Amino acid sequence: MLRFSSFVRSAPALRSSTSFFRNASSSSDVPVRPIEKLLIANRGEIACRIMKTAKRLGIRTVAVYSEADRYARHVSMADESYLIGPPPAAQSYLQQEKILEVAHRSGAHAIHPGYGFLSENESFAKNCDREGVIFVGPPVPALNAMASKSASKDIMINAGVPVVPGYHGEDQSMERFKAEADKMKGEFPLIAKAFLGGGGKGMRIVNSPAELEECISSCQREAAASFGDERVLIEKYLQRPRHIEFQVFADKHGNYMHLFERDCSLQRRHQKVIEEAPAPGMTAEWRNEMGTAAVNAAVAVGYEGAGTVEFIVDHDKRFFFMEMNTRLQVEHPVTEMITGQDLVEWQILAASGHKLPLTQADLSISGHSFEARVYAEDPEAGFLPCTGKLVHLSPPQERPDVRVETGVRKGDEVSVYYDPMIAKLVVHDVNRERALRKLCENLRDYQIAGLSTNIPFLLRCAEHPSFVAGDVETNFIPKYEDELLPPADKASYPTSSILFAIAGTLLQEQISVDAGEVRNPWSQLSGFTPNLPKGRQVQLGWGGEEPRALAVEYKRAGRPGEIAFAAEVDGTSYDILASFDHGDSTRVTLSVDGLRTSAHVVPHGDDVHVFVDGKDFEFTRPSSAAGVAAAAAGSLLAPMPGKITRVLVNKGDVVEQGDALIIMEAMKMEHTIKASHNGTVEEVFFAVDDIVADKAVLARISE
Repeated sequence: MLRFSSFVRSAPALRSSTSFFRNASSSSDVPVRPIEKLLIANRGEIACRIMKTAKRLGIRTVAVYSEADRYARHVSMADESYLIGPPPAAQSYLQQEKILEVAHRSGAHAIHPGYGFLSENESFAKNCDREGVIFVGPPVPALNAMASKSASKDIMINAGVPVVPGYHGEDQSMERFKAEADKMKGEFPLIAKAFLGGGGKGMRIVNSPAELEECISSCQREAAASFGDERVLIEKYLQRPRHIEFQVFADKHGNYMHLFERDCSLQRRHQKVIEEAPAPGMTAEWRNEMGTAAVNAAVAVGYEGAGTVEFIVDHDKRFFFMEMNTRLQVEHPVTEMITGQDLVEWQILAASGHKLPLTQADLSISGHSFEARVYAEDPEAGFLPCTGKLVHLSPPQERPDVRVETGVRKGDEVSVYYDPMIAKLVVHDVNRERALRKLCENLRDYQIAGLSTNIPFLLRCAEHPSFVAGDVETNFIPKYEDELLPPADKASYPTSSILFAIAGTLLQEQISVDAGEVRNPWSQLSGFTPNLPKGRQVQLGWGGEEPRALAVEYKRAGRPGEIAFAAEVDGTSYDILASFDHGDSTRVTLSVDGLRTSAHVVPHGDDVHVFVDGKDFEFTRPSSAAGVAAAAAGSLLAPMPGKITRVLVNKGDVVEQGDALIIMEAMKMEHTIKASHNGTVEEVFFAVDDIVADKAVLARISE
């Protein structure tokens, strides 16, 4: 096998990618438009990902950024960067005219939209054509055909591609939805979906006719907020389905192919969590049948560039067309890993008028690949997005078989304005078993402090026996919720983690003393005290409990960066020699009764994070344990920073437990604040369009 850049090239052997890009042939009737400067109309990890390929191909890059992204990684990576507006996407990354203006100012020949934002926006593609700028994506008619889930299903039916039964008409009245749902009484549950967009936004499960109106209304609001179009469709919701999608590609010369499948069944709230390629249990015959249908879908709309045809598959392996994403997918790296191809390079080739570098017969699958999406979110709190500073960020070491696709660095802020993805961890190995083992190993090595992440949750998913066996379905997370989202347990904190937290606290105090250049013996923490042993207490809380006083007694004086002490935990005393790595002040080594072990200990405000045995153990010190002063009885708090989109009650209204009171939008998702008990609304503190902070008191209800 040959290797190039950071991708594993599978047989047959190919000449260097850069050489091909410069010398690729094309039919005489299709002009080649060289791309020497590329504007990336996006942010975060996908902007960084596109820039890596562009730079390897010798293409200069142009970044656009909002005021919130002034110091973002994609801005520093680009050859040029331009400010385009305030933080909200609607005032920056969705501003078509501003982006096109930057294209002209910078002399960019092409615009790559990445995914999300303007990537599937028909009017933006039209405007690029109008301005003579290459749009690195499909032609406008294909975008138009696939933009609507409703229209695309009609096209698929005519192309012979199977679709899920349902209603996807233009009549969007509630009466029509109720009538159509009534026809499908035997088909419940149903799913309501936005006509446009993707990424799990604008989707609701309708379990019974009684839920229909509320689900559709909520779906319409979220669709309007995310995609600017409130139209939705309803269709049968398949039980225990799998989500299998095919990567398709086409060029301007009429060449169509697929680069095999990805299984994206592990999802939460219709958003993918862990993806893999190839799909578990896939046979050559089944792959050929689904791949042929995917290519037929692309042919039916005259497609060009990269696209993904998504299918939902039932337990009998019957598959149905869901939608076609007319862009590069978030999970495209797993396809790159098993084929050895750089899909961004293929996009640039196709957009500039070259033929695709391979034919269907040239492609083959090599090994297995997984991608895990690392998010700033709290799985135990319903996967609520989190914002804050990445105080500590230590990802796994990258190599050809391990990729960390990210747009952030240590010290960056995860903002309320954008998707809370921190990175994508991608691994590859010779088979599924070894690739999954590698995924777990690297998740254990991934360290983040400063905000909550889903890394422990990802690890529990990847290690679950059913997932290990390849028994995946879209209902996997709800099915195994008790195992994947266990309650916090004091007993789950091993003694070693507590000792590391104590040692880290003492060492940080020593560092603070040293930084202050205090050198008299009375302030030293290393153990010197005239005539008497130096005893004290360290206050630490863990497992959701209040801080407790842990007795510590300093022993002999240590060398700089070293402390000898005895500590008592749960009635047992331990003699400890602790030191930190001078090259990495977060790495602490303990010697306990002759056994040396190491871990990373990261103080963050009044918290201490201990990364040991592949887990993040969080400890609190007194001031943080006290937390924010308790809100008045009956107060409803914002679960995160966000924007108020609807206020459903007024002062004096009588409400019952579970009633919807306020709807807010955060991280592009809609969240409903409900009454926690029966009572009367005493006060509503915010109005529509107000921006609220995390834990802000939104309303108060009498007891």
